[in-house]
Amino acid sequence: QVQLAESGGGLVQPGDSLRLSCAASGRTFSNYAMGWFRQAPGKEREFVAAMSWSGTYYADSVKGRFTISRDNTKSTVDLQMNSLKPEDTAVYYCAAFRVFASYPPNYYQTEKNYDHWGQGTQVTVSP
Repeated sequence: QVQLAESGGGLVQPGDSLRLSCAASGRTFSNYAMGWFRQAPGKEREFVAAMSWSGTYYADSVKGRFTISRDNTKSTVDLQMNSLKPEDTAVYYCAAFRVFASYPPNYYQTEKNYDHWGQGTQVTVSP
């Protein structure tokens, strides 16, 4: 079992930056693909970014503004968010799944493929 815990959320203004972090425990971190998803009020949870040994993947809405990174020695995955917009307001979730093969990019973007989830951290972007 993998336990995930997010941190770093908060209230920021449009154009600001924020860095989210997710700490994992319980299993060999490097064997897992790590992803970030978000859920805005009244909307379904959506893919933001993911990282595995095969590559990094971003939603079009955050490409060029957000950067996902991981430190396998510390079992952490971060999401650096720059040029934040009000539409980035959401609860951000860290997620993981055990990697057994090479998967196509859309596999990492699909919520149901992730079987470990954190509790989420709130990000609010408001003037």
